Amino acid sequence: MAIKDLIQTGDWKGEKHIPAIEVKEKGEWIVVEVSVGKEIPHPNTPEHHIQWVELYFQPQGSKFPYLVGRWEAAGHGYGDSTLFTDPYLVARFKAEKSGTLYALSFCNIHGLWTSSQELKL
Repeated sequence: MAIKDLIQTGDWKGEKHIPAIEVKEKGEWIVVEVSVGKEIPHPNTPEHHIQWVELYFQPQGSKFPYLVGRWEAAGHGYGDSTLFTDPYLVARFKAEKSGTLYALSFCNIHGLWTSSQELKL
């Protein structure tokens, strides 16, 4: 089995594991927000949480996507701590041409999830 066969997809409005991609600004700098559980909150407990989120950009005509940023959970109620992290990433980057944004998230119980969105400049 290839890793691509393990990555799940869906609609972030109906599935709490799908990373939602939102382009907030387009100009000299592009600002993109990625969150998991935008419409349906994802549990955020030591037993069930999003461990990491990544954002990629593939410019039109490029063979490969490029990693823009990675958010990694650092706290999920360790010991008697009340610290919990939220799967939310804001990235700011420059691009010279349109392309496709890809987000990938990992739930410690339900595995890998992805979504994509076209970026028109």
